[in-house]
Amino acid sequence: MTLALINGRVLTPEGWRDDVAVLLDGARIAAVLPASDPRVRDAQTHDLAGATLLPGFIDVQVNGGGGVLFNDAPTVETIRQIGVGHRRYGTTGFLPTLISDDADVMRAALKAVEQALAEGVPGLLGIHLEGPYLAPARKGVHDPKFFRVPDADELALLCAPHRGVRLITLAPDQMPIASISALAASGVIVCAGHTAADYATTRAALDAGVRGFTHLFNAMTPFGSREPGVVGAALDDADSWCGIIADGHHVHPVSLRVAIAAKARGKMLLVTDAMPPVGAESPEYKLNGETIIVKDGVCQTANGTLAGSALDMAGAVRNAVEMLRLPLDEAARMASTYPADFLGLGASHGRIAAGYQADLVALDADYRVQQSWIGGVGSQAPDAV
Repeated sequence: MTLALINGRVLTPEGWRDDVAVLLDGARIAAVLPASDPRVRDAQTHDLAGATLLPGFIDVQVNGGGGVLFNDAPTVETIRQIGVGHRRYGTTGFLPTLISDDADVMRAALKAVEQALAEGVPGLLGIHLEGPYLAPARKGVHDPKFFRVPDADELALLCAPHRGVRLITLAPDQMPIASISALAASGVIVCAGHTAADYATTRAALDAGVRGFTHLFNAMTPFGSREPGVVGAALDDADSWCGIIADGHHVHPVSLRVAIAAKARGKMLLVTDAMPPVGAESPEYKLNGETIIVKDGVCQTANGTLAGSALDMAGAVRNAVEMLRLPLDEAARMASTYPADFLGLGASHGRIAAGYQADLVALDADYRVQQSWIGGVGSQAPDAV
């Protein structure tokens, strides 16, 4: 039996439509068609009651959620719990993100993601390794004792055939250009982040295969009048993508608005950089042995270093509209369509169109998630009223 989602305001690739039904057939969208079409009458219907129907959100940087941190227990169950914690906020696709750690933890994380993908954990798209190939001068909350340059065996592990998406954040000033090229050639998505590189080094890394920038502005050399730095390279390059944390704490809204205006449309992604409190009751967690307490929406250490975020994707979309002054359709694309394109999944994810994965989210007028679908399977948000 097919399922028809009716009476919603639907964001299609052509723009907003309020006169269509979205027909789901199993894990795929069968059609977006007029609400009067006979196929709608023949299907089981779900009344959206005027809710806004968007492509499901895709978060490429998720350290934790649902009360767990990926580093603490890189297992299938942790991945599943993170996915459940974030789904209540509209995330239907995600990359569990491993913060810099030792080789054994990294191997366990890669193995867990392979197994979880084989088991079909809902929403899982692959893995993001944020480090450990980072610059001590721009370490942020990462523990520099784990920083290293990969030897031949570790590089071979990273380049090995794998299921799903594999994304690695590294510092171009710490990684040999040949290694960056090898990663990119093997299908790994390489991002620059936590880096003290200058513009020339960053430009060379882009030419070698760097495809994006992790949490633009944070933990990288700034844009200056005589030295464009990493930020300047990111904004000047027409082909790369930039992730941004729109929580009002990591980057000033004016800086984000300027960056969005400067970057080619379709190349800016909303990310959360989320920690365990997202989708959990407890406001605290441990990182590198230190207890982090979320206060006024900010995750930071005792010395004031930002330690990830308490942001969720529905909140990021709301902030993009209210704080960054973007239209809702563009904010939604930054949370779904553009991340899908960045991950190489633009032909199957991130759009409400025939043939696409039935990953969807319904929001009310206050940007609260009412319901989500992953592969056509619906779930009512716990906070929906």
